[in-house]
Amino acid sequence: MLVTALKTHKVERGEALLAILDAYIPKIAENSVIAIASKIISICENHLADKSKDKASLIHRESDFCFAPPHKMPNFCLTLKNHRLIPNAGIDESNCNNAYVLLPQKPQIAAKKIWNHLRKRDHIKNLGVIITDSNITPLRRGVTGITIGWCGFEPLYNYIGQKDVFDRPLQVTQINLLDSLATVATLTMGEGKEQTPIVLIKNAPKINFQNRAPTPKEERSIYIDSKNDLFGTVDFKRLAGLRKKHE
Repeated sequence: MLVTALKTHKVERGEALLAILDAYIPKIAENSVIAIASKIISICENHLADKSKDKASLIHRESDFCFAPPHKMPNFCLTLKNHRLIPNAGIDESNCNNAYVLLPQKPQIAAKKIWNHLRKRDHIKNLGVIITDSNITPLRRGVTGITIGWCGFEPLYNYIGQKDVFDRPLQVTQINLLDSLATVATLTMGEGKEQTPIVLIKNAPKINFQNRAPTPKEERSIYIDSKNDLFGTVDFKRLAGLRKKHE
């Protein structure tokens, strides 16, 4: 797998996203994946909030659910937004001048638009597009990558029914290709002053390309209902108390 970061100028609010992509993405080979940081999409969409706004109120407004009541809202808290647990509803302050950056309004539609444009531009058939964001993992330091919109390939690689090294059939294993690729892209993009919000990925394994946008059913296939999620059974505050007790 070959992963290349593409350096851009400092993207300013209201710029034309497709023009930026055309300026910095070279001719794309078949069977490639383009990763684009969600932040430059939001900046181009002007989906920003002035820093004079109360951040706690903004977090509450932008989230689907806050794990803190509005009157006790801290400036950094866990929220649910678009089927994922993230800090602050994805609101970010870095790499944007004097504004809060909100998540793109419709990342799936943005991914499809980019996919259509680049396939037509370079006359290619097999292309994947992912829109990435950084995220945290429970009980681990540091950020990894996550995909919030995609187009052009199947999101999961299914091992169910295949055999392991001892010829036993696998029962539940699937690889989340979206977030695996997003993590590679996030590592390559960086989080600071690298100024490389676009990554070109070639020869990624296990990718099944599609000549169409994902269906609503395929979009839902990557999510687990909270009632069936293994992490839904964990009481992290109680776990922390037990750990301290036994240290």
